[in-house]
Amino acid sequence: MAGAFKGCQKIRGPQLKNLLEAKDFILLDCDGVLWHGEKAVTGAATVVNSLIRNGKNVVFVTNNCTRPREKYVHKFSRLGFTDVMLEQIFSSSYCSALYLRDVVKITGQVFVMGCEALRSELQEAGVPCVEDAEDPDATIYNCPLAPDVKAVLVGHDDKMTFLKLAKASCYLKDPDCLFLATDIDPWHPLSGGRILPGSGSLTAALEVSSGRKATVIGKPSRFMFECISSQFEGVDPAKCLMIGDRLETDMLFGANCRLDTMLTLTGVSQTKDAEEYRDSELTTNHSFVPDYIVDSIADFLPAFEEQDEQSN
Repeated sequence: MAGAFKGCQKIRGPQLKNLLEAKDFILLDCDGVLWHGEKAVTGAATVVNSLIRNGKNVVFVTNNCTRPREKYVHKFSRLGFTDVMLEQIFSSSYCSALYLRDVVKITGQVFVMGCEALRSELQEAGVPCVEDAEDPDATIYNCPLAPDVKAVLVGHDDKMTFLKLAKASCYLKDPDCLFLATDIDPWHPLSGGRILPGSGSLTAALEVSSGRKATVIGKPSRFMFECISSQFEGVDPAKCLMIGDRLETDMLFGANCRLDTMLTLTGVSQTKDAEEYRDSELTTNHSFVPDYIVDSIADFLPAFEEQDEQSN
């Protein structure tokens, strides 16, 4: 449980039903928990729709900044999650926009080392971004640098160039220029055993070249939970359950926010990984350990089937 180290309890049936009844807010990661690419995890849509219809506050917390929230709504609907609303989605790109607009109240421009969806989310929030169409012949020796850059924001960028990295490094020479990262996920799994470098790999490169450390907005930082608390009433950490597939991101996020945590085995981390952290002599590793483990989000289904039988 959050606040009392136990960890790795495999939970099913009545225990799972009792846990759900004790929680008001269910925080769900998306990739690896609800879907893989364009294929929903079996039973996930039924579980999410049932949670919402049974009065639970369901919130989606994702470090994936490659699509704005509107497109997430379309994806949820496309994959059968019919009851999901825009207000339930908290992505690292959306929370980055809130941080820049509402917390630091940025007055200058933001240099975005990230994808178009990240820029779109900032612009939707009214945060000015550097318009940076690269000349293919430009180098850091002769390219113009934008004036009044007050923040550099790093996210997923599949069009990353050396020139972008060099420009970002130059902007960060100014100690008053903020250095932010949507998240620090190192990589993401692809089919066939391949991996996709994550925002964390790009952030690490810029940290080395600039000699500075980034402020992380998404999981495992607490700021995403603060965004949720500011937009929903009555968010009590003791009444929240964080469900994810990655120990170093989702479980640590839960630990940082003092939430009970649950690992699903349909994504990156597996039971043996969690047990290694649990049995580690380093107490800091215990923050990566889930309170509960389920094979899949579909393990929730019997709880709702029993409720449906009782209501008939």
